[in-house]
Amino acid sequence: MANKSSTLVKSDFETLSEFRYQMRRFERFSERAAAQEGLTPQQYLLLLHIKGTPERTWASVGEIAERLQIQPHAAVALASRCEALSLVERRASTVDRRSVEVHLLARAEVLLQRLAALHRAELKSLGGAFQVPKIDFPGHA
Repeated sequence: MANKSSTLVKSDFETLSEFRYQMRRFERFSERAAAQEGLTPQQYLLLLHIKGTPERTWASVGEIAERLQIQPHAAVALASRCEALSLVERRASTVDRRSVEVHLLARAEVLLQRLAALHRAELKSLGGAFQVPKIDFPGHA
């Protein structure tokens, strides 16, 4: 049985609801922006995560799968579709021949620059809506 200190109050639900609403609004904006460039949302995210891989200019299929929260075989299929669109190129790793690196091609760089600029402007317009809600959950750090 939950004690009163662990019971969420109306304002907690309002905070969570607003956060999820703003998150979904941003996601919908992103879907539309990608579509206007001829990309699916997943294709845009694949490009973004390759470009955003720390300290490298490529990403592994496993890293892409983790970032997109999809199964590795789905990441392979997505990379294949992007490769067919001349957005990415897969290369065997020079360090581990069993590993595959996914690299952006010039066309993807151009699309990504345009889309990232739009996304940055949209985030600025939200004025801090993406602050993590402050809700206390007893027993959790």
